[in-house]
Amino acid sequence: MKQKNAFVTGSSRGIGRSIAIALAQKDYHVFINCKSSVTELKNVWREINTLTPGKATMVIGDVGNPSDVEKIFSTIYETCCSLDVLINNAGTSHIGLLSDLSVDEWNQVLHTNLSSVFYCCKKTIPFMVSQKSGKILNISSIWGNCGASCEVAYSASKAGIEGFTKALGKELAPSNIQVNALSLGVMDTAMNSCFDTAEVAQLKEEIPSGRFGSPEEAAEMALHILESPAYLTGQIIRMDGGFI
Repeated sequence: MKQKNAFVTGSSRGIGRSIAIALAQKDYHVFINCKSSVTELKNVWREINTLTPGKATMVIGDVGNPSDVEKIFSTIYETCCSLDVLINNAGTSHIGLLSDLSVDEWNQVLHTNLSSVFYCCKKTIPFMVSQKSGKILNISSIWGNCGASCEVAYSASKAGIEGFTKALGKELAPSNIQVNALSLGVMDTAMNSCFDTAEVAQLKEEIPSGRFGSPEEAAEMALHILESPAYLTGQIIRMDGGFI
């Protein structure tokens, strides 16, 4: 049986790390990525190759930079002929008032969260179309649906991902390529470590499940989506503990 290949952006920690490990355990060869957390990415590489030898390859670079994406995909396609799965997970946030948000900060969030999805899809799609199969999963957030106060750039980027997903799902359906998004609620990741104890307690009170989601739960749901029937495409699947 032909081994399947997957690329997970932003996979040095948190949700990306958990998805990469879960895919490797499902016998995928996984290309793992980060921009600057190289030590953490090497730890993920070691963890995967200890569990499933030869199943991980590091591709370091900024997926929000088209030049870096060119280099990353050159490495990927030198290693394998095509990708079966693309997980667009790389993300960053900025918390603060819009009036205090600089142009550079706005651009950083939009490039990392949204433009990266465009760059990586553009490099992946021709090969998926040629083989008439493939799965693209974009990691989104409930804030893309309802917005988060003091996170305008992040909310806008995730709303963009969801519109992108719906449109691309329609475009690629005739080629038997599924494009979906996993919209997550508040997750127990480093991105949310900025909240103090009181803020965490308040957030948990607002979530019917009474807790944050875990990266492992996000990875489990991601695999469910990837393994779902081909008729599921262009959809935003929400997992948020009943928050909205």
